[in-house]
Amino acid sequence: MARIAGVDLPVRKRSVVGLTYIYGIGRTRALSLLYRAQVDPEKKVGDLSEEEVNHLRTLIESEGAIEGDLRKEVSMNIKRLMEMGAYRGLRHRRGLPARGQRTHTNARTRKGPRKGTVANKKKATSKT
Repeated sequence: MARIAGVDLPVRKRSVVGLTYIYGIGRTRALSLLYRAQVDPEKKVGDLSEEEVNHLRTLIESEGAIEGDLRKEVSMNIKRLMEMGAYRGLRHRRGLPARGQRTHTNARTRKGPRKGTVANKKKATSKT
């Protein structure tokens, strides 16, 4: 089993897909890493030799922030926006979309489940 950046990569997946399990590495970055490490992207993670895994590990560590460092950086950026009182920070604080999406309809992922109206509560109490 290959372990890179504190993440166990799935053994039965192709190496391109397996690398995307690391936070901060998407398909494009995974392909470029494999190309520079001279590893076949179609090769399964379980079939990678120890030498190939070590080469990938050194490339990933030298390239930039991933996993814990990247998560920390992103959360610090959001906290900075909230402390500044920037519009995006206020949207994060209220749990609303921060990138200009509409909220009259949709945005249920950010807003959470619908809250019942007061009229519905009155009907529910009068029945009992």
